[in-house]
Amino acid sequence: MSPYLLNLFQMIAKETISLLTEEYLDKESLFLVNVEVSSDNDIVVTIESPDNVDIRHCAELSRIIEQGLDREKEDFSLTVTSAGLNMPFKVLKQYHKFLGEEVEIILKKGTKFIAKLIAADETSIQVSRSVKVKEEGVKKAVIKEFTEIFNLSDLKSTKPFIKFK
Repeated sequence: MSPYLLNLFQMIAKETISLLTEEYLDKESLFLVNVEVSSDNDIVVTIESPDNVDIRHCAELSRIIEQGLDREKEDFSLTVTSAGLNMPFKVLKQYHKFLGEEVEIILKKGTKFIAKLIAADETSIQVSRSVKVKEEGVKKAVIKEFTEIFNLSDLKSTKPFIKFK
């Protein structure tokens, strides 16, 4: 099969899976983060919630998808999982979930830092972070709070910052 046809098949499969999950996700106040379909028909569906994702949600959604696909036509494996805390954000709703929280940001140019997520929209995020600044006439560097806006296109990744106490 040509790579073009393979990609076309995967796009259709992703769309089909998204449609199969839509009603259940809305009813349970969940949202779709990602659907991956490999060339071997290994399907991985990642979901998230403003609160938490229960194992029950993953099992029920798995059954819904299984019932909507025809194993007689295509053999597949299916995994339904929740977005892990170490997983970079893929959709805007994930940014909204972590408003007011610290996140780890890596810019495409390589800079990595921790900041408090203040706002997020379809094109950018606004963060607040503390930076040590050496001021003229002062011996010790002082910590200043800065608010910055970054275009999503300039971000390599953003994910929750996990603090170990």
